[in-house]
Amino acid sequence: METVKLHMTDEQLALHRAAHRRKTIGAILQYTFAILLTLIMVFPLYWMVISSFKSSNELLLTYPTFWPQEWHPENYSIVMAKFPIGTYMINSLICTVATTLGQLLVGVFAAYAFSKGDFPGKDILFLLILGALMVPTQVTFIPTYIMASHLNWINTFWGLIIPESVSAYFIFMLRQNFKAVDESYLDAGRVDGMGRIGLIRHVLVPMNKPAVITVTVLAFINGWNSYFWPKMVTTRDEYRTVSIALQQMLRSFAADEIRSFNQLMAAALVCVIPVVVLFLLCQKYILTGFSKAAMK
Repeated sequence: METVKLHMTDEQLALHRAAHRRKTIGAILQYTFAILLTLIMVFPLYWMVISSFKSSNELLLTYPTFWPQEWHPENYSIVMAKFPIGTYMINSLICTVATTLGQLLVGVFAAYAFSKGDFPGKDILFLLILGALMVPTQVTFIPTYIMASHLNWINTFWGLIIPESVSAYFIFMLRQNFKAVDESYLDAGRVDGMGRIGLIRHVLVPMNKPAVITVTVLAFINGWNSYFWPKMVTTRDEYRTVSIALQQMLRSFAADEIRSFNQLMAAALVCVIPVVVLFLLCQKYILTGFSKAAMK
């Protein structure tokens, strides 16, 4: 490097140093922006954690404290004793796992049909699925609720699971990834005696593993955080999910809501832990899936 610099003229050396300076400043600005953005995104979660360990009096101070003056882990036992959070979480887990599996199975088979199948009306049917992405849930919930009511699915797991077991977004994402797989791989599988199920299981899904895991994790997160539809079809605690339960807890505190923020934060933290853990375990696949989808 020093040898190269010796052969540079003063003007070239000045230009080289200016370019190096611009590059360093650009890198500093990028890291600064990234750190600030991270702090903005993470701060609400941090505030929820520390608030769940504070006392009511500390939360009511005129100035905020960014670290608990006294730790109160009993907030968790108090809120567990007041509300059946375990039941709510089990309900959410049952509904979320079932709807995610339903979306996975339907999505994989539908994506195969729309990407590699050949049948009349394929493009028109796929356009209808794309159209479903543009229709808000609030538009379709009335006919869906009426059908669930006629089938006696109100306050049942069937009512919570079946209407949410198909995702147009899931089908669209997997269809785009399956379509990018070269037909020669499928021909090789057919030569080995694989049928449609075998091609999906041993060729398409393994070759698109990041995309499949990404949409599955997103489906799980959406199912866990679902509020609108569970609110419509449940009126009893034994079928309520965590998102509905948190709202019920907020209402139950009524006038004492402000003094109970520490317990509400404790309940919210318990409910959000499964989603955070799932994201941390699968973040590598999620980032890979999104980057591949962007390139396609």
